Amino acid sequence: MNAEKEFLKNIASQLKKNHLFLATAESCTGGLLGHLITNLPGSSDFYLGGHIAYSNSAKRLWLGVPSQVLDIFGAVSRETVLAMANGVRKAFSGEVDPNRIIGFSISGIAGPGGGTPEKPVGTVWMGLSTHISERAYYFLFDGSRDEIKKQTAFQALEILSKDISLI
Repeated sequence: MNAEKEFLKNIASQLKKNHLFLATAESCTGGLLGHLITNLPGSSDFYLGGHIAYSNSAKRLWLGVPSQVLDIFGAVSRETVLAMANGVRKAFSGEVDPNRIIGFSISGIAGPGGGTPEKPVGTVWMGLSTHISERAYYFLFDGSRDEIKKQTAFQALEILSKDISLI
């Protein structure tokens, strides 16, 4: 069995065992993480859904990312992905106890344009938010736009597979 399926099975097992739910907020991956999660039969038992917040206005309106965070740190930053992860938890809290929701977010520069010397193409930040903690992860991937998106989504599955067991 490939690593992706192993990660997905572990994520599902950990979430179900602990009666937790996952919600995602994606920018540069355009919903690829949600697509991979929903490829797993039974994912509706633990996956609430996600927001594709590609533009800054979507990040502000749907996820409550403060304009000041975007203005000061940019869309691809630790501060933004943590705000996105918290925002997606809040977005789904009307239906599920927010203490049972894990929010996971991704924002990055998939290219081929958009990079700068400070934030080159391939720069990706991911955020994880629970009711008791939050974490951010930084990566610099290499390759085409499609390759960067795939590497990002795969890395997100790996993070979730490992970190959910720590919650």
